[in-house]
Amino acid sequence: MAKRSSLFIRIVEGKNLPAKDITGSSDPYCIVKIDNEAIIRTATVWKTLFPFWGEEYEVHLPPSFHCVSFYVMDEDALSRDDVIGKVCITQSLLAEHPKGYNGWLNLTEIDPDKEVQGEIHLRIEIVEGGAVRKLCCTLFDARDLARKDRNGASDPFVRVRYNGKTQETLVIKKSCYPRWNETFEFDLDESAVEKLCIVEVWDWDLVSRNDFLGKVVFNVQRLQTVQREEGWFLLRPDKAKPRRNEGNLGSLHLQVQLRNETVLPSIHYQPLVQLLCQEVKVGAQVAGMQYLHRVLGPTVTRLFEEKRCIELDPSKVESKDVGCSSLHRIQSESDVIQQSAQLLRLYLTDLLAAITKSIKACPAVVRATFQLLFKRVGERFPEERDQNVKFIAITSFLCLRFLSPAIMSPKLFHLREKHADARTSRALLLLAKAVQSVGNMDAGASRTKEAWMEPLQPTIQQGVAQMKQFLLQLIDIEEKEELDLQKALSLQTQVVKEGHLFIHKMKSKGSLISSSFKKLYFSLTSEALSYTKTPNSKKSSSISLASIRAVEKVEEKSFGNSHVMQIVYANDAGQEDTAYLQCKCVNELNQWLSALRKVCVNNAGMLCSYHPGVFRGDKWSCCHQRDKSGLGCDKTRHGVTLREWNDPLDPDLEAQLIFRHLLGVQEVMREKYLELSALEKDENFNLSQNADPQSADAPSRFFQVLQDLEEIHRKECSRLSDLANQDQNRLVELQT
Repeated sequence: MAKRSSLFIRIVEGKNLPAKDITGSSDPYCIVKIDNEAIIRTATVWKTLFPFWGEEYEVHLPPSFHCVSFYVMDEDALSRDDVIGKVCITQSLLAEHPKGYNGWLNLTEIDPDKEVQGEIHLRIEIVEGGAVRKLCCTLFDARDLARKDRNGASDPFVRVRYNGKTQETLVIKKSCYPRWNETFEFDLDESAVEKLCIVEVWDWDLVSRNDFLGKVVFNVQRLQTVQREEGWFLLRPDKAKPRRNEGNLGSLHLQVQLRNETVLPSIHYQPLVQLLCQEVKVGAQVAGMQYLHRVLGPTVTRLFEEKRCIELDPSKVESKDVGCSSLHRIQSESDVIQQSAQLLRLYLTDLLAAITKSIKACPAVVRATFQLLFKRVGERFPEERDQNVKFIAITSFLCLRFLSPAIMSPKLFHLREKHADARTSRALLLLAKAVQSVGNMDAGASRTKEAWMEPLQPTIQQGVAQMKQFLLQLIDIEEKEELDLQKALSLQTQVVKEGHLFIHKMKSKGSLISSSFKKLYFSLTSEALSYTKTPNSKKSSSISLASIRAVEKVEEKSFGNSHVMQIVYANDAGQEDTAYLQCKCVNELNQWLSALRKVCVNNAGMLCSYHPGVFRGDKWSCCHQRDKSGLGCDKTRHGVTLREWNDPLDPDLEAQLIFRHLLGVQEVMREKYLELSALEKDENFNLSQNADPQSADAPSRFFQVLQDLEEIHRKECSRLSDLANQDQNRLVELQT
């Protein structure tokens, strides 16, 4: 049994952002952090104070997360990016909106005293010391502290305050994972007015003032009840200062929903699954993304690279200067439209050619579905005047809901890494309109709606004939051919992710060569992570997935580079080894982390801790420990992953979602069932006269299965809730 949490995030748009550039505009993008760990970076929207992103993400994460933060940044090509403002949404706020939070939130300034992160490991206890009782605080270590210095680290020390007295630990230089192992004692004053013991973590600075890194507050009076407490404690920010410029930094439109599901072991869902499914065919997951990329990829890439000005609507044509050697002339409106029509005809012709050649690439199940749809619509509309209806039934899915949306928003379908600029976006929209016209079989209504599309009519008419011929060939598939194609697909080793990365090498003695890295082509399958010099190289090396023990991020200071991850695995000799891989951006880093974590989810012997630094010389760069094979100084994050389009379905989670939905409508179904039963009895009409007794008894068995599963689920949720409340109450008592 497990509690699984998913965070659905849609970053919609921003408005009234301040201008950060000398041009009076900004180039905004968003960074999303979960508990101060960067997970997502949106595309940059250039030269606007009213950016629209419309980007959606789903993050799987542990139920123990605390908050999700959105930082709006201004991208600068020559200097460091500017911070415009931030929005923070806590888990408690999301819990108050079970259907999700949707609205505008004002951006606020970054307060350094609130930008804290990490945890501290300590023990605090009441000790009998003869005549005077002592309050003892032992500080062991801390992890994932905020990085306050330019070197990508901090110089942390701890300050403990009680009853007007203060004691401090030593300063640990250049570490966000310090270890102190120091104990402080205070005389326990029963009559003291102040009943708090405050443990603060600071970053020491030689010249400027020390930076606040977070604190933990203990109620000494309540501590006397339990006598002793030890563990990892989340560092909290200082008291909030009055906010300046709130509302003057613009606002952000967000849609965020937290979904927590308590998923039972598979055996509990089997009665429901067996009742709902007479037959379950286990096969490869059907996804159209690869087919979409194959068909649209070349044309969309060409549009992005050429950046041509394309416009057919006279009301939107702007005369522009065109330089031609030493001749300078103004291009007329008719020139722009004529040139645009010629370019669009070329793009549309190339795209239609790619579509007509894609029959074998289309998933077999999709072809069989279109075949059945074509047949049923043809039977429903047999008249000669309705011959186009059966074709339009298919193109309504293929063109209107599949190809055209991807053409208009290629980033959302992973065809491009960034949004299109205004010029390219307009060209994509016009191309999508042309594809829709082909899909409509050039219906008269679509021709009269936008008369300025008339220059494309000859190409559209030719495309209609091509599309009909393509569809007839697409649906010409026999059941045996469908099964053979599915079988061949299931036998193939599916590529989960591939692309170029930089790999960092280690010397045989174990010391790191910080400058030694090489660009290679990586391919991740369900069996191994392989890498070669080029995509077509035959000679390759690989890391078996079964040998992987951890996949985690690396501190930026370790290599002086961002976006580096590490794969800890057992080599052929059974010894622990590490491969360091560098990605080009935070999104690529998190996508590779997610992909690797998901394919290793069932690995035995996954590590609970790791070192976010590197072992250089005779110590770890993160915590300065000299034991190379000792326990890591930070906890692993196997459960933090991004949802991708090609992720396989989780059978237990899907069964839980179906169960929860049926549970919500069971009373409506029961009323309907009773209504039909009464109708059968009153009218002496046997609704199930041709059914076998087992089928006739299915409704009562269905409601009984739901009732049994509801009882099991209620007990397990209650047990988990009691455990969580016990932990929370104990923490609140100590930190109130």
